[in-house]
Amino acid sequence: MTTTDITRALNDLLFAPDPDLPLDEAVARHFTPDYRQRTNGVWSDRAGFVEHIAKLRSLVREGRVEVHDELRDGTRYADRHTVTVTKHDGHTSRIEVYLFAELAADGRFERVEETTLLLSGHEDDRDLGSIR
Repeated sequence: MTTTDITRALNDLLFAPDPDLPLDEAVARHFTPDYRQRTNGVWSDRAGFVEHIAKLRSLVREGRVEVHDELRDGTRYADRHTVTVTKHDGHTSRIEVYLFAELAADGRFERVEETTLLLSGHEDDRDLGSIR
C-alpha cells in the first residue's frame, strides 16, 4: 500500500471523491481500524471521524488542499496546510491546519493530532478544514 498523506486523504474523502468508492472504503484506504484523532483538544475515535466526514460531505460543494510544509520520518508525519472550502450555500472559508500524525506500518494514518486556525470565513466553519 502507498503511504498516505493529507492531500490524498482529503481528496478521496471530501474534495474529489470517486462516486464508485463508498465512504467506508475511502476511510479504510487512509485510516487504520483503531484510528483516533485530536483536533483543537477534542478526541474522537474512528466512528466519530466517519460521522464527521459524512456531515462534511453534505455541507461541502468543493475544496482544495495546499500543503505548505510536509515532513516524514519513519512512521511520523507532520504538515502545515491550508484548506479552502466552499459550502453548498456559496460561503467560502480558509483554514490553516497544523497536523502531526503517526502512520501504521502499512502507511495509513493511525493517530492524528491537529490544530486549526480560521483564516477567513465564519467561525462555525473552523472544523471544515479538519479531518476530525
